[in-house]
Amino acid sequence: MNTLQEKILALKKEKNAVILAHYYQEAAIQDIADYVGDSLGLSQEAMKVDADIILFAGVHFMAETAKILNPTKKVILPDLKAGCSLAESCPPDLFEKFVNQHPNHIVITYVNCSAEVKALSDIVCTSSNAVKIVESIPKETPIIFAPDKNLGKYIISKTGRDMLLWDGSCVVHEAFSLDKLIEVHKLHPEATIIAHPESETHILETASYIGSTAGMIDYVKTNPNTKFIVATEVGILHKMQQEVPHKILIPAPAKEDNTCACSECGYMKMNTLQKVYDCLLNETPEIEVPENIRKRALLPIERMLELSK
Repeated sequence: MNTLQEKILALKKEKNAVILAHYYQEAAIQDIADYVGDSLGLSQEAMKVDADIILFAGVHFMAETAKILNPTKKVILPDLKAGCSLAESCPPDLFEKFVNQHPNHIVITYVNCSAEVKALSDIVCTSSNAVKIVESIPKETPIIFAPDKNLGKYIISKTGRDMLLWDGSCVVHEAFSLDKLIEVHKLHPEATIIAHPESETHILETASYIGSTAGMIDYVKTNPNTKFIVATEVGILHKMQQEVPHKILIPAPAKEDNTCACSECGYMKMNTLQKVYDCLLNETPEIEVPENIRKRALLPIERMLELSK
């Protein structure tokens, strides 16, 4: 461990803080976190936290969710600008109009949205439990699903439900190139393709397994194959490789030619080890959610967590 990591661990102990990190964070941050997980795991972990301060190494909507679940704790985020293209694709004012135009619909929102959008929802879901949650709704009840149209299309294909989809998407998961993926698979024909359901349909159709980040890690651990092409944000490969050090993991290629030849989330990578240290030292930026929004957003999150037990 380097000195900065040691300083963070000492500060964490001194301030009775806990660090929650998403799989898409840089490796150095994952290595000092108390818990690394996907959106569902992080939501569940946030409820169990016995600390005064939650430092959320992720993006803004994740820290908001932690604050909604822990109103009396101080929740801090290393960089307030660490947003989410998917959350930004669903402005609360426009979504509220959309919901009002379709009365009698149950509103299911993917956790990748703002607190205000969660407050307009009946139930929240993650990629881990989305199919289960949609299947829990009576078949005669019409559903609005937002904000991710790609995840929505995947759920429709799995459940046969005719859902009304909001037109939102994640730029990271729409960055994968089918042509480049086919070329990579030609070089590694024995590799199994696995993909996150936020990816576009033509990418999902190539995959042998489709699942959440946590689901993908479990899959490579239990699948006998030794080589995988992984279609999600490249940060997952750090934890995945730790779990399967003897296996070969290849990031699915992006349309854009970049240094990693993969798909990276610029928002997730805004958090750095230095920012984590500064955030913990100064206990800022702090995440605040207005109480009227928090109470309304809490209900659909609690419904999700209850169904996920």
